[in-house]
Parts: sequence; C-alpha cells; structure tokens
Amino acid sequence: MADEKANRLGTYLRDRRTRLDPASFGFVSGRRRTPGLRREEVAARANISPTWYTWLEQGRGGAPSADVLDRIAKGLMLTEPEREHLYMLGLGRPPEVRYQPVEGVTPRLQRVLDAMPFSPAIIKNAMWDVVGWNKAAAALLTDYSKLPREERNILRLVFGSSRVRAKQADWESVARFVVGAFRADVARAGASGSAEVTALIGELCRASPEFEALWRDNNVVAHGEGVKCIQHPEAGLLDLEFSSFAVEGRPELGLIVYNPASPADAERLKALIKVKAI
Repeated sequence: MADEKANRLGTYLRDRRTRLDPASFGFVSGRRRTPGLRREEVAARANISPTWYTWLEQGRGGAPSADVLDRIAKGLMLTEPEREHLYMLGLGRPPEVRYQPVEGVTPRLQRVLDAMPFSPAIIKNAMWDVVGWNKAAAALLTDYSKLPREERNILRLVFGSSRVRAKQADWESVARFVVGAFRADVARAGASGSAEVTALIGELCRASPEFEALWRDNNVVAHGEGVKCIQHPEAGLLDLEFSSFAVEGRPELGLIVYNPASPADAERLKALIKVKAI
C-alpha cells in the first residue's frame, strides 16, 4: 500500500491501461494473462520506448515531460479531465490550455444568461468574440444579433465603432484596460501565437494607431472585477459593477456580468430594458 501511494502516477497509468479493450485498437485479444492493453502496446500507441513506459508504471526514471504525458494521454484515449489528472500526478500542475475556437454557446449556458433579466451579461471566447449575450446586454451594450458574426468582437467594437466609443465615459482608460486584459486572456488560453490571434492583432494595428500603440506597451491586467461607466444616449450615465467568471470545463470561455452600482442606476437600467423589449 505504501509503494502504491508513493507511485500514484504508475498506479493511475496501470488502471487506465487495464480498462481498455484490445480488440477496439486492432490488437488480437487471444489469451492474455492480464486485462486491457499490454505495456508495449500503450508504448507503441504513444510512440515512446516500452522500457520508458514500464519505468513510469514502476515509479522509476524521474518525472516525465509534458510531451510524454500528452503522448500517453493520446495513447490511452484519456478524456480532458483524465489528461489533467495525469499532469497533476506526473508534474504537479495542470496542462497548458489548448486553444479551441468557439462560435456559440450551449443552450444551458444561454439559459444561465437569460436568467439574469436586469443584469447585462455576455460570454466571450479567447479572441474576445462575443458568443453569447442576454437581452439586458443587447439593450445597454450592443445588440449583437444585428451585427455580422465577425463584428461581434469587443476589440473591433472598442477601436472601430464610433457608437461604442461614444458610450464610454473614459474611452482611453477602457481601451488600455481592454488591450491589457486581452493580452492576458489569449496567453492563458494558449492562443498567443495562434493564426487567429495574430491576424486579429495585425488587422487592429493597421486600422487603429491607438490600438497599435497600446499593444506595443505590453501591458497586462487582470479582468476579474471593477466598475464600468456607460454614457447611454437614452438612459444617461450609468455606473456598473462587473465581475468575470471562468466557465467550468470551457477554459476558452469567460462570463462577464454587469450589475448596477446603485439603486438609481438599477432603476434607469430596468426602464431602458423595458423600453427596448417593447
């Protein structure tokens, strides 16, 4: 029992290996002394040395690299939570996030947004494309449903839309904050060097000298919480507290919820939403 506790990585690998059906991988089942795949079969699928894989199960050879763990995870057909657990056992940390472009949200997430009728809320991806929103966000911020999909991007709106710019009580501060938070988000999502992010940054630099200057500053800020001031053409000046949340199991998505900072702000916001709903 003591050895098993000390070699949790090897115990986990052995458990996953013995649960696999050899026939489903094209291996002849025949007469096998133990269930599941053999060590050399997992090693072949992971494209690593059978000796090295055997050592890992036996708790020998030191800590594996991230590349080796990824190969083994693929060879064992681990789910994303299982792969994360493999990293925690092997390296004591979770894996780097794999960037995955997202175009929309699930019906479940949309229902979460819709359950906040008087709190504007949006869901954005790592590119800062708005992929989900509620009616309150459409009334106060932007009616994203009326925009082409490629224009539903917070950076494009902040630096390219005169209407959005006019709504910001302090546009310069908002712009600096947005660029710094975007830089942090794409790094966290593992998307910094992706073709999509590189293209977006190039596009914004060409279209906006202000964005180019801010991007060159290399400023990074957290996007956890704060206060946003909106100069709405119909509702007037509104102070909103915002909070950001990660979407469990979807590290490429972020939820931002805006709440009125005072009862007076709440009344003006409710009146605006009711008018827009008519």
